[in-house]
Amino acid sequence: MTFLALILALALEQLRPISSRNPAYLAFIRMANNLERSLDAGEFRNGVYGWLLAMIPPLAVSLIVYFVLAHHSQPLAVAWTVAVLYFTMGFRQFSHAFSGISRALQAGETDVARLLLSDWTGQHTSEMSEDEISRVAIEQGLVDSFRYVFGTVFWFVVLCWFAGPAGAVLYRTSSLLAQKWGAFDNPNAFGRFARWIQDLLDYVPVRLTAVSFAIMGDFQDAVDCWSAQARTWADYTSGILLAAGAGAIGIKLGDVLHQDHTVKFRPELGLGDAANPDYLASAVGLIWRSVLLWLALILLISVAHWVS
Repeated sequence: MTFLALILALALEQLRPISSRNPAYLAFIRMANNLERSLDAGEFRNGVYGWLLAMIPPLAVSLIVYFVLAHHSQPLAVAWTVAVLYFTMGFRQFSHAFSGISRALQAGETDVARLLLSDWTGQHTSEMSEDEISRVAIEQGLVDSFRYVFGTVFWFVVLCWFAGPAGAVLYRTSSLLAQKWGAFDNPNAFGRFARWIQDLLDYVPVRLTAVSFAIMGDFQDAVDCWSAQARTWADYTSGILLAAGAGAIGIKLGDVLHQDHTVKFRPELGLGDAANPDYLASAVGLIWRSVLLWLALILLISVAHWVS
């Protein structure tokens, strides 16, 4: 069931991609904002209460509906699992923007690429060159592939044997809360628990994702860059992904950006050529190969579980 649900959800999302501004996400974000306004008194414990109040309803709905359906009909339980995965995963949520930027750069439409990148990342991009646009797009694509695919799939597979799709709900909602309340560059007492939980949930899957990038790319360079450069990045979790991904592709990420009428200095990650529009396709290929590797491993685990 696990493998079948993943395949069906990925196929459905490719045929009819769901927007990150879909009603389910927007409703959850509104609830998170209301909880923050109501509970944020500058204390750590308020963040714990807020996290629990935000997480319990979607997890409870996911579990109750799954077990009720599984009790009456296994196909209905599979259909519910596919629906939950469809809303919690989002390969096309980042690949669509990635493809649009790539097409714009290949056509020489730099201004269009800047607008697409700004809409995707929320960054100021009006002063970025083509190479800077390419670098930031690849960086965002690698991080989003983890947030929307690998992290969600990992926790779905880990918990699916006894909790149905609850693992995917846990990871996706926790990520949204960490993004809203516990951004690493804006720490506060209320969001500290959400950030701590997210770091805990990320610990294993981010390393497995980096290993996947290494296996499906240049293994030695990916491992070397990961071990030597990841901790230089402000967000260590993102640093692991970007250093391993850059090494696997054979490009340099990070480095300087022209933003807000100044030069923003960032650590250099990776090695080899400077990232340019030609490497956008290489980044997408690395992500897809890694997804296929995960699916192959999940299929083997599912077969072994069925045989046993």
